[in-house]
This record gives sequence, structure tokens and C-alpha cells, in this order.
Amino acid sequence: MTDPLPLPIPRPRREVAPGAVHVPGWLDLDAQRRLVVACRGWARGPVPMRRTELPGGGRMSVSTVCLGWHWSPYRYTRTAVDVNDAPVAPVPAWLADLGRRAVAAAYPDPGAADGYDPDTVLINFYTGDARMGMHQDKDERTDAPIVSLSVGDACTFRFGNPRNRGRPYTDVRLESGDLFVFGGPSRFAYHGVPRVFPSTGDRRTGLPGGRLNLTMRTTGLDAPSGS
Repeated sequence: MTDPLPLPIPRPRREVAPGAVHVPGWLDLDAQRRLVVACRGWARGPVPMRRTELPGGGRMSVSTVCLGWHWSPYRYTRTAVDVNDAPVAPVPAWLADLGRRAVAAAYPDPGAADGYDPDTVLINFYTGDARMGMHQDKDERTDAPIVSLSVGDACTFRFGNPRNRGRPYTDVRLESGDLFVFGGPSRFAYHGVPRVFPSTGDRRTGLPGGRLNLTMRTTGLDAPSGS
């Protein structure tokens, strides 16, 4: 008789810092599959996924495609000015609704998600050797929370403080299906991804390798007339 397989270690919901909440396993397998299929479509255009060129001439190791507004260092535009100047794909209503449900899941306040309307989504794809340096999300004109969804390989997510890139910070392992929301006092905290763990994702998501990360944001920018 073989020994039974060990039960998975529970990963409880956790407030990493005031306003910064990790909700493990929030996306079920079907939801993850839907995101993978959708991201494959967005990666093909109208603006293709690319590695963003930085002002100093280097390129990010992470590949990115945007919805709603196009992000390039350090501004938002309606067309991909640093790629092909094409208008970016819109944020679909189902994805914005997922963002509202994510905020409601993260915060105990029943009205926390009222009026939350993400108008841009940055979709990042990490290979096993990709990294994201410590940075602030501060190109937006509002302090609405940021919603982060992970699919695929696990990573170390380093969540810091609003003052500098150094300590204090907390390292959180994000797994496929995890939700991380940061707002309130932690909205402008520095954060980054110093490590990805290859071959840790569930292939049933449809992602054979790498990590997808969707970050939903509210820019506070006005939509062009007629849009």
C-alpha cells in the first residue's frame, strides 16, 4: 500500500502592508484559461507584444502589450507611439468587471469596488530569466487601486515601501491564479519581480511555460471625444 499524497499547504489571504492584499488561488482554472486565450489574441495586435525600449537605450526583459491606453516610459497614449502607432485594443467589459470583483475580494469594505473602472491593462509576459526592477506605478493621475493577476509560472514578488527602492520590503511568492491588490497607503509603494521559477505553472491553463501578469489601472486621463 502506497502512502497517500501530502495535502497542499494552505495559503491564507494576507495583508502584506496597509492596503496591499494577497489573495491566493483567486482565479479558478477556467478563468485562467480564458485569460491565456485572450492574451494570445491581444499579443498579436493591433499592437504586437514587445520588449519596451527604455530611455537609456536598453530594453526591458519582460514583453508587454497594453489595452485601453498604451504605456511607454513614462506616459500613456492612445496609440502605440513607440511600436507601430496603431490604436491599442480597448479594455473589454468582462475584464473591467473582473477588476471590480478583484477589488471587492481584496478589501473588507463592501463599497471598495464602487466606481472602480480600470481603463488600462498592462499585460506582461515573463520568460524564466525575465525580471522587473523595483519601481513605482506613478504615471496615473489617480490613486485608485492596482489589480495584479498571475497565470503560469510562480515568481517572487517584492513589495516595498512608498519612499525608496530599498528596505523595508516583503517577498511574496505569487502562484498561478493569485490576486494581488494594492491601494490606499500602499498605492505608490515600490515593487518588482526579482525571480521567476520556471516549470512551476499548471499546463492545464494552456500556458506551457512562462508567467503572464495582468495589471489593471485607472489612469485618470480623459478619453478622446467620440471614443
